[in-house]
Amino acid sequence: MKYILGAVYYLWKLYIGLAFAITLVLFYPFLLFFIYNEKLKPYTFKINICWSRCMRILCFYAVEKSGEEVLEKGPFVLAANHSSYLDIFLLYSILPEHKFLFMGKSEILNYPLVKTFFKKLNIPVDRSSTIKSAKAFIQARKEIQKGWSIVIFPEGGIPENAPQLAPFKNGAFQLAKSAKCAVLPLTFMNNYYLFSDPDHFHSPAMPGLVKVHIHPIISKAEIENNEAEVTKEKTYQLIGSYLPQKNH
Repeated sequence: MKYILGAVYYLWKLYIGLAFAITLVLFYPFLLFFIYNEKLKPYTFKINICWSRCMRILCFYAVEKSGEEVLEKGPFVLAANHSSYLDIFLLYSILPEHKFLFMGKSEILNYPLVKTFFKKLNIPVDRSSTIKSAKAFIQARKEIQKGWSIVIFPEGGIPENAPQLAPFKNGAFQLAKSAKCAVLPLTFMNNYYLFSDPDHFHSPAMPGLVKVHIHPIISKAEIENNEAEVTKEKTYQLIGSYLPQKNH
């Protein structure tokens, strides 16, 4: 039974991968048209919202949002846990009113189609070079000044013990303090169970209801008055409070 269930999970992961590839190819020409013109760049966000909604329909994922309604316009540093690839492509349709860019590991540039639009639309971070990492954060501050929110997964990637939280890195909170912007914490409550690591044969994957909790905004004033470490700890506790607790 274990192997049959694993095979079902794996087939679903293959289907998700196929849907992702097909929709990416379909939307790619539209993205290319807009990404090379700075004035047209905001329209790429609307395209990504459409792409996200198409993926939800094709992959049978509904979304249930709980918590705070985001009334402030931003920009923010959006800090979320990261336990699934669903976190990335669903976020566009979860927060369609708040244009954002992702900061992500530069390893994603190894994928040919993804490379072009990720490099132009988002901010790759090369952690092997202190200088290149610093340049990425300088770019992020510039984008915040232009009105873009920045999405950072403070765990630095999908942790091995997902869906439990890994320790947070400092970058997101140092960025918020230096850019003088608020932090918006989000918890993806069950994405791991709907689409886990494709390399793990027996890990779960299925259609279903995506649950995301939007926490109260940590204000600019609070961030300016505290050390980045304090903001990091508060964000960690908020996000972790809506995740399953580790069994001892």
